[in-house]
Amino acid sequence: MSRTIACVPTTVTAAELRAHLLTARLAGVVGTTREESLRSYRLFAARDPRLLIGLDPERVWGERELLALMADRCGVSADPAHTFGHDVIDPERTLAALDAFAERLAVAAERGGPVLFGTGHPHRLLGFYAALADALSAAGCAVLTPAQGRCVDITTRFGLRTHNLDYVRGVGLVRGATAQRPGCEPGAHTHSPLPVRTALAAAADAGGPLPELVIGDHGWVCGAGQLGFEAAGPADVNDPAPFVGEAEGTVSLAVPLDDGVRSDYYLPLARYVLNRACLSQ
Repeated sequence: MSRTIACVPTTVTAAELRAHLLTARLAGVVGTTREESLRSYRLFAARDPRLLIGLDPERVWGERELLALMADRCGVSADPAHTFGHDVIDPERTLAALDAFAERLAVAAERGGPVLFGTGHPHRLLGFYAALADALSAAGCAVLTPAQGRCVDITTRFGLRTHNLDYVRGVGLVRGATAQRPGCEPGAHTHSPLPVRTALAAAADAGGPLPELVIGDHGWVCGAGQLGFEAAGPADVNDPAPFVGEAEGTVSLAVPLDDGVRSDYYLPLARYVLNRACLSQ
């Protein structure tokens, strides 16, 4: 699509963003360890639901195939003998994926269709998604908030826990049901696909509208993609499910980057993407 080519120059250039990715360790040598990544690939190959996060792969993925896929999509070492240290994300792959992400946002804005945002990393990524939601709303897209306040029972390492589905600045997340001050709590970390399934089911039961695009991470992107919705968002190298979904055509786009750095480090990415999509306000 040619829309981004005619835009005014971005406030964050590709070169500047590449430098930021490396400095903030969003790409390059990242905080995720090789041990974490390899353990995740083993569990995914064993079809552990904690790593599938809502995805139902069409084919069998062995550990070596997953490692080869992640090397191709993210730039991690393809050497199975490399078993320790910090993992690596190729910043050029991140930039290319962010450009493709911007194209999808531009198409969504052009159509003016409804969109749904959600995150399992509210402490880190809420501001990133909120900036995108604000821009798409200003462009005429309805930012959906279905099933707000609905209870969602999620299995955690502490057992089954009840959470409440909430939206902050148009971004879906879950909060612990026993939180004393839920309005001040940033939300709970989760990989579960149950929040997005709950939201989409509520939207369907209400007769719509249903989202034309779901933007999120973890179970939000995999759960939505598995249900047939166009879904895109960032993913870390120890979360192979979005990249497997992308390879199989279930997830539209997975952007490789570390999802555990400071929340303000993601804001230059939002500015870059919005300028590439001609959605800067």
